[in-house]
Amino acid sequence: MNAGQLLANTLSPDANTRQDAEQQLEAASRENYPAYMLMLSSELSNESAGIDVRNAAGLALKNAVSAREAARQTEYWNRWLAVDNETRNKIKQASLASLASPQLRIGHVAAQVVSSIACIELTHGQWHDLISLLVTFVNDASNTNLRISALETIGYICEGTKIEVLAARSNEILTAVIHGARKEEPSPEVQHAAVRALYNSLEFVRDNFEREGERNYIMQVICEATQNPNVPVQVGAYECLVKIMSLYYDKMSFYMERALFGLTVLGMKNPDEAVAMQAIEFWSTVCEEEYELQCEAAEAAEYGEFAETESQNFSKIALPEIVPVLLTLLTRQEEDADEDEWTISMAAATCLALLAKAVQDTIVSAVIPFIEAHIKAQDWHQREAAVMTFGSIMDGPDPQVLAPLVHQALPLLVDMMNDPVLQVRDTVAWTLGRICDLLISTLKPDVHVHPLVSALVNGLSDHPRIVSNCCWGLTNLADQLAAAAESDTTPPPQSGPLSPYYEGVVQALLKVTETAGNESNFRTAAYEAISAFCANAPPDVVSVVQNTIVTILLRMEHLISVQNQILGVDDRNNWNDLQTNFCSVIVSVVRRLGDGIQPLADRIMTLILQLIQCASKSSTIMEDAFLVVGTLASALEQGFAPYMPAFLPFLHPALKAHEDTQLCTVAVGLIGDFSRALGELSAQYADAFMRVLLENLQSDVLNRNVKISILSCFGDIALAIGPAFEPYLETTMSVLRQAGAVQPNPLDYELVEYVSNLREGILEAYTGVVTGLKNTDKINLLIPYIPNVLELVQRCLADEDRPDSVAKLSYGLIGDLADAYPNGQIKQLLLAEWIAQELRTRGRMPPETKRTLRWAREMVKRATA
Repeated sequence: MNAGQLLANTLSPDANTRQDAEQQLEAASRENYPAYMLMLSSELSNESAGIDVRNAAGLALKNAVSAREAARQTEYWNRWLAVDNETRNKIKQASLASLASPQLRIGHVAAQVVSSIACIELTHGQWHDLISLLVTFVNDASNTNLRISALETIGYICEGTKIEVLAARSNEILTAVIHGARKEEPSPEVQHAAVRALYNSLEFVRDNFEREGERNYIMQVICEATQNPNVPVQVGAYECLVKIMSLYYDKMSFYMERALFGLTVLGMKNPDEAVAMQAIEFWSTVCEEEYELQCEAAEAAEYGEFAETESQNFSKIALPEIVPVLLTLLTRQEEDADEDEWTISMAAATCLALLAKAVQDTIVSAVIPFIEAHIKAQDWHQREAAVMTFGSIMDGPDPQVLAPLVHQALPLLVDMMNDPVLQVRDTVAWTLGRICDLLISTLKPDVHVHPLVSALVNGLSDHPRIVSNCCWGLTNLADQLAAAAESDTTPPPQSGPLSPYYEGVVQALLKVTETAGNESNFRTAAYEAISAFCANAPPDVVSVVQNTIVTILLRMEHLISVQNQILGVDDRNNWNDLQTNFCSVIVSVVRRLGDGIQPLADRIMTLILQLIQCASKSSTIMEDAFLVVGTLASALEQGFAPYMPAFLPFLHPALKAHEDTQLCTVAVGLIGDFSRALGELSAQYADAFMRVLLENLQSDVLNRNVKISILSCFGDIALAIGPAFEPYLETTMSVLRQAGAVQPNPLDYELVEYVSNLREGILEAYTGVVTGLKNTDKINLLIPYIPNVLELVQRCLADEDRPDSVAKLSYGLIGDLADAYPNGQIKQLLLAEWIAQELRTRGRMPPETKRTLRWAREMVKRATA
């Protein structure tokens, strides 16, 4: 069968024909990859072949050199680079020729092929003339399709290649895309492709943005494009402005004043929603940037410093212009819009919420007239918009500024939970949930809690969307009232504002969860609310918590007993969801009751072991079950010991599930939970635990982040068993030293982050080992390893971009070592100049880190006296 027929068969409506063709192509790829790629490129560039066949050839080519998963991407790149230069050049030439196809669809897929190959070769210092060649194509006025495809290729390359790879070509790229985006360009399709390419190249042209003349020209072209009669060009231009504001905020003052204020306000009023959405997104981005700058300025002021970038307060200046437009857009709700659909009114509400965070108290006076004028309007669009406005501005202004508005609006909102229009009731329920979440300090418990609870509980019998929001509101109410009580009094009070309602609310929530369906996730939200009420229960309603767990265990027993009757996928998914919810409630109850869960521990463990056996094919259920076990172990501590023999047979297979990253991570975490809970009693399991953890470190399949958890787990085991850790000390310290020697490539941001997390795991392990051996007769066993430990600490503290958690662990480890050897055994190591310098640090750091630093300083002073 020829290649064209084979590719055509991959598009066949007949499943067998399609599957057979796909298998033949896969086999051809494995048997002779270069010939397979040549065959595909030949079909792609064959103008006499059918367009669908050519398109299929292009997609197969692209998929043979690029993949989403990082591991497979590396494999594909290496496979391509192993092909001889002559073959690669033929494939590249055929792909480049296809950019000029009269069929724009073929040019589009060819752009994907060329860019996928370019991302590999440019990264490896090859295909040097490609960018120049593409620029030449863009300037070829005789072939519009070629220009469009070339611009698309440039855009894809910019999107898929690291900045440093293309930095030297930024001038060429910018010249080409700006040339195509100009208002003088006769083809709107070329303009659109150029604007899209410009969007993808914006991060590469930082140097050009630094130069005022070039920046002015770029901004002029983009601003002109926002006025283009072609809607896709307008949308693309506004998308560019959004990204520019995010990347180059500090350069925007001149352009905001001269053009962007007016253009974007006009854009928000555009009758085409695609344009209006991007103009709204522009102001959302401005607000996000300015809120972040406020946070940075506040943090800097705490330490007597100045923030690097100062806010220009664009949002505050533009407030009188943009608020009226946003409020008008809020009234453009679509009656039959899907709740997951992103609409113009939702975009406006999101922008208003971000604006409230950016301008804070100033927003209140700007929106109160609209709320007051429309909250009782006949038109439901206006009523809903008024409530949405109120709900959107709660995060930003000082709660005390909003308090009078909350007190005035709350009775009205409670009444509006009976509004005849579903959309209004839904937004009212959401707004009540926001009050519970953000403005709990404005509520007077004796005045506001009763009507609020009544409204939310009554809403539990409404439409699923409203039930979800009411459950969310009850969750927030329980969490926030408990947090407020905790911060106000020590010890916490015996009763709370919700105590009189506990039994009624939990019973109402349990009734909601009896429903078979889960539309809008309302049943899940109800279980989350039950969990919140259980976790935050004051002492006087503990009996409600105890009754709740009994109900949940009965439901779990029933569900496990009928699992063999489950037939379809939907039934299985429903079963899994319910078990996840049950586990979540059990975890909350166990955390609240602590060792008071003992009378039910046998029953819980029996059910969890049955659940694990039932759910062996669902790792998510296994993870939930393991979380229950870990929580129970933490609550019972050494009282958990009798359950270990029954559970361990289920733990070891999970530890060996190297391809299931999440399950393996949870299983490793359980070893830490058991070690902390059982203390010295865990010594009998240490040998098996250490053996499997060390084997896992050797695995080529296991995700590297799980290996960080394993290193940290060594510290948990060492801390738990103390001197009994001696048999594992040499191997552990060797593994930690090797891991600590890993150095990141500064240009590989993923690797930099990984190494930072790796070092944190190593420091945790070292801390556990040192603390476990401290004050025992085995402490001197550590002395030969201390230089390596301090070498890592020095490297961590020398990293200017280190996270606070790494700095705190580093200072703590210095202090632990000094505390472990108070008689001068490691005095010379502790007198190193770098340690003295680090312990004199006076820079910006969180209070906890600062306390750890002071403690370490005292320990070192004592150990070196």
